[in-house]
Amino acid sequence: MVIYPNRSREKLLGIEGGATRTVALLADGNGRTLHRLEAGPANLKFLTDAQLLRHLRSLAAALPQPDAVGVGLAGAWAETDCHRIRIAAAKVWPRVPCYATNDLEAALAAAADRRKRPLPQVLIVSGTGSGCYAKGPGGQSVKIGAWGHVLGDLGSGYDIGRRALQAVAQCYDRTGTWPKLGQLILAALQLNDPNDLIGWAQTANKTEVAGLAVVVFSAWQRRDNVAAGILEEAAKCLAQAGATCAHRVFGGGRLREANKLRIQFVLAGSVLLKQPRFAWRVGRELLKLWPTARVTPLRRESVWGAVELARKAAAQSTVRAPHSTEHATAKTKRSLTVQSARLSPTEQRHPRSTNLDKMSLAQAIRLMLTEDTRVPMQVLAERRGIEQAIRAIVRSFRRGGRLFYVGAGTSGRLGVLDASECPPTFRTPPELVQGIIAGGQTALWRSVEGAEDDVAAGEGAIEFRGVTARDVVVGIAASGTTPFVWGALDEAKRRRATTVLLCFNPFLKIHRRLRPTIALAPNVGPELLTGSTRLKAGTATKLILNLFTTLAMVRLGKVMSNLMVDLNPANAKLRDRAVRMVEALADSDSAAARAALERSGWVVRKAVERLKRK
Repeated sequence: MVIYPNRSREKLLGIEGGATRTVALLADGNGRTLHRLEAGPANLKFLTDAQLLRHLRSLAAALPQPDAVGVGLAGAWAETDCHRIRIAAAKVWPRVPCYATNDLEAALAAAADRRKRPLPQVLIVSGTGSGCYAKGPGGQSVKIGAWGHVLGDLGSGYDIGRRALQAVAQCYDRTGTWPKLGQLILAALQLNDPNDLIGWAQTANKTEVAGLAVVVFSAWQRRDNVAAGILEEAAKCLAQAGATCAHRVFGGGRLREANKLRIQFVLAGSVLLKQPRFAWRVGRELLKLWPTARVTPLRRESVWGAVELARKAAAQSTVRAPHSTEHATAKTKRSLTVQSARLSPTEQRHPRSTNLDKMSLAQAIRLMLTEDTRVPMQVLAERRGIEQAIRAIVRSFRRGGRLFYVGAGTSGRLGVLDASECPPTFRTPPELVQGIIAGGQTALWRSVEGAEDDVAAGEGAIEFRGVTARDVVVGIAASGTTPFVWGALDEAKRRRATTVLLCFNPFLKIHRRLRPTIALAPNVGPELLTGSTRLKAGTATKLILNLFTTLAMVRLGKVMSNLMVDLNPANAKLRDRAVRMVEALADSDSAAARAALERSGWVVRKAVERLKRK
């Protein structure tokens, strides 16, 4: 190793976290280890922001101050995930450059040799979980697997353990004889009877199930046929995933030409590195699928890849880690900036509430309610655009299309609320009106850091919901500039869906390429609590969404007179309401109405028609 004196003073911290443990490695610029420590697991999907911050602080407390940090955590697949890591790292190591990404990119970086011109590489990992990862020459990246033990992780330690439990149970059912592999499993778990596995399997976590892989490998060494079959299938799954990953990154869809390309498949993870005979099986399966493949184990600990990413962060000062899929990577390069000619009213200070903190409760109540009484008239000023939007929604429904609300924070929650009210109110299928909120389900009850700034996540949400030209997508953004919402609107427009922007900033400057089909921008003025758009902007949003779905359902015939005859009477209160509706519409008494409803499956319209035929 060549030692460069100026690099010896550089301190690079690499952190790699997965389902089982976290490893932190502090090295100097010449690649010499200064400190190494291990801590508990760190899958980002299972950590709150506070837990992530505590985890990083506990590592920092045991290590000297670094000059740059590279963090690769399991579950960090979206830009919002990487943003969460960067935010936490900035609090722990202020003004220290940080490269944040997933654990697979860190492992792939560990496989790279800076001294040579490397072959194109595909990483295949099998530990507690499993997955494949590769980056193409243009920076595009692809992940295969790594879905977690419920959705995937084929060929992982967990998968091998799960297959073993199922195989011994099925063997016992077929033959009435408890197999040798089953005997070894009972011994390893200190259980006395096959039926004891039922209770154990119900409470075992994925690490405990993955631990059974050691038993399977032991049985395989003893030439156990059941174990051999399990491991053969696991090897095929890993090889197929690796070849698929290579095709997607380097093949450009031309499979026949792609597998002539010489590619290095790097095997990593405890299962592949601690079981060389199994790794050889995986390599053999890979060569069947990719004859020119070079298959090698990862020759150094994967946390060294995080150190290399810290080096990259130091060189670039600030690095924004790419997304996990080639689709998202390409999209983050596009700018969807929407500007406001003036400060949005939602961000301005209200002159009548500058002493809100000193008002009596009576004064504050009067002020807030007085402000709210103005909102309906301000919404009414946009009635032509609202009518256009409702007509578009009705057309969409009649053509078999759907309505999507997209928003962040309060705007997103109100969209989800209106969507969730449609099935019980109008007996619509849940997919007819859908809410999409930046940050996903968690954002319904707590803030998800950086979610609203992720353009690609908005685009991806529209793609993965399968939006088509028959659909309507309503982007809700109080200030009108939310990147997540504009990402969604842009992708919806590209798919030729009808797009509607609902905001409360009449001063937006929207580029023609981004301009939605319909733009609604009521000016409800500044909030009494500056910037708190859950107040008047939230009230106006609820009013407008009420108009959208209620009047669309009226036009679809789901209302008779002013009665919601398609409601789903799922409780006693609603069944009583259904009886009263049938009484009024069919001019019948209560007993006849209830009997007709019971015979009609509690569908009000059918009950009315039944009574009118008499």
